Amino acid sequence: MLRYVLAGLLLVHGFAHLVGFLVPWKLAKLDEMPYKTTLLGGRWDVGDAGIRGMGVLWLLVGGGIFVLGGTLALTGVVSGDLLLGFSVVSAILCALGWPDSKLGLPVNVVIVALYLVARSQGWL
Repeated sequence: MLRYVLAGLLLVHGFAHLVGFLVPWKLAKLDEMPYKTTLLGGRWDVGDAGIRGMGVLWLLVGGGIFVLGGTLALTGVVSGDLLLGFSVVSAILCALGWPDSKLGLPVNVVIVALYLVARSQGWL
């Protein structure tokens, strides 16, 4: 059961990363996350090219997390190294995108915790 909970969380979290790509590339407008070229709560202006580069990172990390979730759901197997790596990079992206991405930080902590529990119990 925990396998499917973790897989579902990975799928949703990976999908949620799309916002970090769509808004900087001006492919979507969201009242909750307006277009801007700054990181760290407005403290670091990276310009239009920089924020688009960040958008690509959001897309790549989100895609990786999504694929891990799908793989886990279908096969019951997940690479712990990849899961932990993507979670760390996702947490860094969330910190850089603060406060717009503040929900992602606790989600990454929950993902890692669920993975560690499942692994310690031999469920993965």
